[in-house]
Amino acid sequence: MNKHKYEVLSPAGDLECLKSAVDFGADAVYLAGTSFGMRTASKNFTPEELAEGIEYAHSKGVRVHITCNVLPRSSELSELPEFLKTAQDLHADAFIIADLGVMEFAKKYAPNVEIHASTQTGIVNYATANALYSMGVKRVVLARELSIPEIITIRENTPKELEIETFVHGSMCVSFSGRCLISSYMTGRDANRGDCAQPCRWKYHLYEENREGQFFPVEQDDTGTYLYNSRDLCMIEHLPELLETGVTSLKIEGRAKSAYYTSVITNAYAGAVREYEKDPASYKLPEWARAEVNKVSHREYSTGFFLGGEPGQAVTSGGYIREYDVVAVCEEGGERAVITQRNKFFTGDTLDILAPNEPSFETKILEMTNERGEIVESAPHAMERLTVVSEKPIPKGAFLRKKRNLTN
Repeated sequence: MNKHKYEVLSPAGDLECLKSAVDFGADAVYLAGTSFGMRTASKNFTPEELAEGIEYAHSKGVRVHITCNVLPRSSELSELPEFLKTAQDLHADAFIIADLGVMEFAKKYAPNVEIHASTQTGIVNYATANALYSMGVKRVVLARELSIPEIITIRENTPKELEIETFVHGSMCVSFSGRCLISSYMTGRDANRGDCAQPCRWKYHLYEENREGQFFPVEQDDTGTYLYNSRDLCMIEHLPELLETGVTSLKIEGRAKSAYYTSVITNAYAGAVREYEKDPASYKLPEWARAEVNKVSHREYSTGFFLGGEPGQAVTSGGYIREYDVVAVCEEGGERAVITQRNKFFTGDTLDILAPNEPSFETKILEMTNERGEIVESAPHAMERLTVVSEKPIPKGAFLRKKRNLTN
């Protein structure tokens, strides 16, 4: 179904996120059912929601990949055939699988669904990629720890029919390909079964055995040190180098993120990739796409392992950088638009408008009217429907954003 040379693959933690990804330019989405997926923090999809989501995506020419990437215990295997059969009956396009036993189940119970080898498989060389291809794998999702030259080597030594997917944006894990036990040890929540508590983001201190109640700070500077806190991955400025390796799909991390996050990042990468596809030789990253990745909540960015070396840790904070707030979503477009409020804003504010498949723009709010027809100066009530008059028409489905005053 993908009409583009390069696939932009977006996360969908729930039905709202799926529709946002589709509307804002994704070529494919990946998601989980209520079992066998690696993100329990997401709402995920019931069979009914999965049916609706696949139908919506397919109606727009967008593929749906289902994560089936936990490492299941033997006691759970009896439920797996029905899960796989249901996904096939609903016309899922691919399974993302890490476990070899699950792979064999998928070939037996859902033979019409493609198999993609998950990044959890730890694919770092062409021998592993070729072995998986010989087992019936259509696509390999490479380990995040690879450099661009290493990806080129894998591409040069694998069949052209084997698709290659690599992460391009989102959270990084402090452990190799997400194989981490810190959460299990410290909280009893198993990261390899989708339940990570992210203790790598916590702030740590040192205690001396014989000095009870006293701690000694481990300090990078006076704010402390976050020993394991990986930066976020962002390759928006290096798409030509990555696309020229021969990869098939660019994957955005974030199934636990909001529909707004999915919309913004999908829009940015889809816009940049489509621009590259027009004429690779003259490609220049659109400035609006570069700006968009900073309009979502994120940790300090890095280029991961792609350009050599390691991304390192953000040692002074375990939190996020956040420069914009979503204040409303447009339900009915036009110069008199109907919106649903998310955060407080005022008549006279200049808002940043993000609409599907186009650069953002600014417009001033000239007037606001509530549902009782009263003119109001501010929108203080969450989820209130308002009619706003603006200098420029606001498209249906757009997010209305307000830049934070970071000096206060």
